[in-house]
Amino acid sequence: MSKDVLIILPAFNEGKVISSVISDIRKEGYENILVVDDCSSDNTFNVSSSCGVNVVKHPINRGAGAATATGIEYAKRAGFERIVLMDSDGQHSPKDIKKLLVELDNFDVVIGSRMVGDLKSMPVQRKLANKIGSLVTFFFFGKFVHDSQSGFKAFNRRAIDCINITFDRYEFCSEIIGEIYNHSLNVKEVPIKVLYSKHSMGKGHGQSISNGFKMIVKFLMRG
Repeated sequence: MSKDVLIILPAFNEGKVISSVISDIRKEGYENILVVDDCSSDNTFNVSSSCGVNVVKHPINRGAGAATATGIEYAKRAGFERIVLMDSDGQHSPKDIKKLLVELDNFDVVIGSRMVGDLKSMPVQRKLANKIGSLVTFFFFGKFVHDSQSGFKAFNRRAIDCINITFDRYEFCSEIIGEIYNHSLNVKEVPIKVLYSKHSMGKGHGQSISNGFKMIVKFLMRG
């Protein structure tokens, strides 16, 4: 059933696309949608609110990790049994949500992976950045997954209660893998379709080779 599922969309300056993302999710039968607006400078908050979904707005820009943590905390307090984290830029296909949720019957965490299955559509730079991110994650957290930096994940209630995000920015993806390892959660990766658009490729943040090296520095400083 979809009533116990919350779809969480961390968002920053996604006013151009957030309405269509929400619409496409609803077409797949999911009505419980939360947009976490990370203090966007555009109309993300107003557009999301006009779509009739729940919207939480950070008073300052804190980063994707902090927005995701806010969404998970919301799910805990609201009592949702399952959550799905998705990028809000239209990169993920809502048709794949069901594919992740089906696996939650047997796994605590399901990762929508761009690194298993057909990789022809993925830009070379993204492939390399993802591989670096997964190797860095394994080195610091002791758990290897093919696509540690994926923003498309599903958690059951056990994972919702266990996982604690402390990194505000994109290091949080690796931190989640560490939390999976630390709490002995079982995880599965499933292939997903990725929709690379001019908008999603041109935002100038997120996964990059340089961010992979920034992750290493932050993890060393934290450790």
